[in-house]
Amino acid sequence: MTFVQIVDYETSRPEAVNEVIDRYLAKTKGKRTVSHSVVGRDRESDTHFLDIVEFPSYEAAMKNSHLPETDTMFQEMMALCDGMPRFTNLDVVRDEHLNTLLANRMFEEVAVKGDMSVVDEIFAADYRDHDISRPEVKVGRDGIREDVQAWRSAFDFTFTRDAQTAQDDHVTTLWTWNGKHKGEFMGIAPTGKDCTMTGTTVFRCEDAMIKEGWWHYDAMRLMRELGAM
Repeated sequence: MTFVQIVDYETSRPEAVNEVIDRYLAKTKGKRTVSHSVVGRDRESDTHFLDIVEFPSYEAAMKNSHLPETDTMFQEMMALCDGMPRFTNLDVVRDEHLNTLLANRMFEEVAVKGDMSVVDEIFAADYRDHDISRPEVKVGRDGIREDVQAWRSAFDFTFTRDAQTAQDDHVTTLWTWNGKHKGEFMGIAPTGKDCTMTGTTVFRCEDAMIKEGWWHYDAMRLMRELGAM
């Protein structure tokens, strides 16, 4: 279970605090277990800060706290704070990056299930699609419909999401595609072969819609498995 620690403190020397954190990061390479860190400043008070530090688990946080560098950082920060920092320890019980829901609906509902009505719900009207297999950029929802329908007419397939990350307005999905060749594909008659392909899709989201997408995949492997190479 992901573990988060919130450090609430006051300081009139935020630049010096940043220097302490930078030194800590440099000295703990290969040892620290922190997976994500955010520093926020109160808009109503220039001296009020919150550090939100994420760990893969409580056990990982405890391991990190026992590093001598962690104790040194704490002592240095204490000297820069106005009063004692306040700590809140949290077990994360729900963690959602809402843009990933859009990406997952594309893979599960549009691509695999073929529900084209979902396209209007998750893609912007001026969606721009970049695909490694073609030089031009397709603009609009019809482009994604055409591509999905072409793949579905040629293969019965599934997507397995191997890894997925979300940062700011981008969602990156590393996937494995498995399909059975049932219809003509790029001039190749149906072979009945089972094929596998890996790839990465990056979606940029805006106003709770997918605005732009980049598809990179091992098309050469697919063509070899179909006997075209």
